[in-house]
Order: sequence, then C-alpha cells, then structure tokens
Amino acid sequence: MPKITLIGAGSVVFAKNILSDCLSYPELSGGSYFLFDIDEGRLRTAEKMAHQVAAAWKAKPNIVATTDPEVALEGADYAVNMIQVGGYEPCTVTDFEIPKKYGLRQTIGDTLGIGGIFRALRTIPVMLEYAAIMEEVCPDVTFLNYVNPMAMNTWAMLEATDITTIGLCHSVQGSYQHLCHAIGVNPAEVNYTCAGINHMAFYLTLEHKGEDLYPRIMEKVASREYYPDWDRVRLDMMLRIGYYITESSEHFSEYGPWYIKRDRPDLIERYNIPLDEYPRRCVAQNASWAGMAAELEAGKGFDSLQRSSEYGSRIIHAMETGEPTVIHGNVLNYGLIDNLPEGCCVEVPCLIDANGIQPIKVGPLPPHLAAMIRTNINVQELTVRAALENVKEYVYHAAMLDPHTGAELSLDQVWALVDDMFAAHGDWIPLFQECDCTCDGDCDDDCECECHDEARQHCCGH
Repeated sequence: MPKITLIGAGSVVFAKNILSDCLSYPELSGGSYFLFDIDEGRLRTAEKMAHQVAAAWKAKPNIVATTDPEVALEGADYAVNMIQVGGYEPCTVTDFEIPKKYGLRQTIGDTLGIGGIFRALRTIPVMLEYAAIMEEVCPDVTFLNYVNPMAMNTWAMLEATDITTIGLCHSVQGSYQHLCHAIGVNPAEVNYTCAGINHMAFYLTLEHKGEDLYPRIMEKVASREYYPDWDRVRLDMMLRIGYYITESSEHFSEYGPWYIKRDRPDLIERYNIPLDEYPRRCVAQNASWAGMAAELEAGKGFDSLQRSSEYGSRIIHAMETGEPTVIHGNVLNYGLIDNLPEGCCVEVPCLIDANGIQPIKVGPLPPHLAAMIRTNINVQELTVRAALENVKEYVYHAAMLDPHTGAELSLDQVWALVDDMFAAHGDWIPLFQECDCTCDGDCDDDCECECHDEARQHCCGH
C-alpha cells in the first residue's frame, strides 16, 4: 500500500476531499496517510477529520499527523501540495490593497496579474524547500500540486527540481457541464478535447454522440435564452472567439485588458464582475472556520461521502493498479502544443497508468487562442525566471507585460507599485535579499556561505 503525504493538511476541507477520494478505492484504503502542516491547531483538526473519513468509508489506513516535513515525506510515494504561503492576512490583503491605491482592481489575484506574480514569488521558494527535502528522503515521489498560481509554481518545480510533478485543477472536468444542461444534454455523455494553460484552457471540441454541441450552445447564448449573471464574461468571450474557456468569469476577467477598467464602471455592471471576490471568500471562510472545525471534530458531515471530481485520487489509483485513466494536467510543453513556447507550462490531456504520467500531444491550437495564451505565458515565464535566477528586474518586467496591469497603469506607476509590493511583503519574499557575501557565485551545492539557502539558491543574487 502506498504512502501518501498531504502537505498543508491544515486546509482541512480540501484535505477531506482528497482523503475521502483516496479511501473510496479499496486498493488505497489501507495505505499510510501522513498529514503535514505548520499550524498545529489546524493539523489536529485535520487528524480528527481523517479518522472520521476513514470510519465513514470503513477503511483502515495508517494515519499520522506531524509538523516535521522530513517525517511526513520520508519514503512517500505521493505528495499532495495544498499550502498557502502568507494566508489571507497579511499577504492576500497586501495583494489587493496595495494595487488598489493605484486604481488597479482585481477579482481573485491568485493566477496572473500583480497578485499572481507576488503569490508566486512567496510560494515558489517554499515549494523548492520541500523539493530539496523530497530529493533526499523520497526521490521517486510523484508530486501532485494543487497550489496557485498553478502554471508558475508547477513550471518552477519541473524546471528546478528532479521531482516528478504534475499540476492539477478542477476547472476542466466541471466548467462545461452547465452549458450541456442548458441545451438538455447529459454532461456525462459528452466527449471533449481541452488544452491551453491553467485557467486559460479552451474546449476545442464538445461532442455528444457525434454531434458538435457548439452551434446549439452559441444559439442559446447569442439569443440570451441562456446567459446567467455569474458567467457573462466567459460567454461574451465565447461568442467572440468561438470557444469556451475553462476557468470562471471572475477569474478570466482579470487575465486580459478588456473587462476591468477603472474609468469604465459600466463594464463592471454589464458583465457582473465581482471585484475583490477572493478577499470576500477568505473573510467568509475565516468567519466560519471555528464552527466548521467543531462540526468536523464532532463527526458531522461524513454520512454521505462521495468521490469528488478531483484528479488526485484517480492518478494515485491508476499508478498503483495499472488501470488507465485520462486526466488534464499541467506539465512542461515539450512537443505537446505546437504554437506555444517550448518549455512553458501547459494544461493538456494526460494518460495515467502504471507507467506514470504520459502527456498527450495536442498539436497546434487555433491561432487566436494561442495568441491570447501567449500574453499570459509572458508574465508566467518572467516570474519563474525571477524566482529561479534571483533576478529582481524580471518582476518589474512581468508586471509591465501583464495584460491587465499594463492596460491600467503607466510604466512609472508599474515600477512604483512593484516597489510598494516588495516593501509590504517584506520577509514573506526571501528572494533578492542583499548581503555581504564574498563567494561571488563560485561556490557549489556544498557552499556554507550565509546567503546560500536551503533551496540551493543564492538569495543575494550571486
């Protein structure tokens, strides 16, 4: 039976889903599940939750909770990453409130834009620290990353470490379903092809028993017979480009220069764009945490567990049993999508079986979709390069080239905003620190100079 480690198990609701999914498979029900978190209080709640989930599935796993990452990862076959670095306070608040002073508004701020850039800069170093541990204690582990910004974090892990990594989201397998319901088709009977980058992948085909569903969907939406308030942005874009986008309207509205403009409140109203949506969700979740934790510890909410649509357990089950499954995952683009940059992080179909993760070639995307995606990849690449090469200037260039930021701010404002973001984040971003190092970058992995950190990078930029 495999050893599965949950990194950030204090994210109790999501950890519950992953554990429940895994334990729903008889082949995984007797495995070892190590819960790791730096928050001891949340970890204890997660541990109690895990035992409740096991009881609900009548499973007999070995459950261990620890605040020691080496204990959690020693000999792990799979590691599921669900951390958030910096939390709502102070970091999410910083991501939203500092840009707001410049008139730059966001909805979610976890994937692209100034919020996504700085979320990556504080997350990638932490992920690389865990990778360094994994390379020592479980070098053959399969690392399942659920942490945003998905493309940047996964790209950094795949490029900078030897750990087998795949990035996972839940938008591909769920986003198309409401369109099927709108035209009276069972989503379970629909075949689709989907590819792009995380949060900006496109359903290239949507077919039901050989019928292309797009004409019927387009007719319903164009006539406004089907035009729900919560999805106006994506549906508007679908009518313009001919394809439906995987991630939600509130997400997609901040990935381009078109929908959020400080001098166009009419657009916010027209497309029903929920500015500051992610902070609102965080406040609501924090407010409900105490009650939720009490219910979990009391065993409430475990009566009718069902396997979710998350890919994590399906990957583990397929690799352990050899029973193949196809999921959509985030991997590096080597021969997968012809008209996106080589080596960038793409979201494509992947065959999973006893041979592991096998990405499937998609070929070229329609040229206008590839062009739109490349505007986002520019930002992702510069942010990853900044984090991996300790080049602070690339952060300014990433912000400058971000479609939404560049459309709203002058270059002087972009530079001032980035300066303010660095100042507000302080030690949450360990990169780019200045020091009096005398090694001049001539040292190797065994270097003991003070600026040579655990992620084997020179924090001073040498």
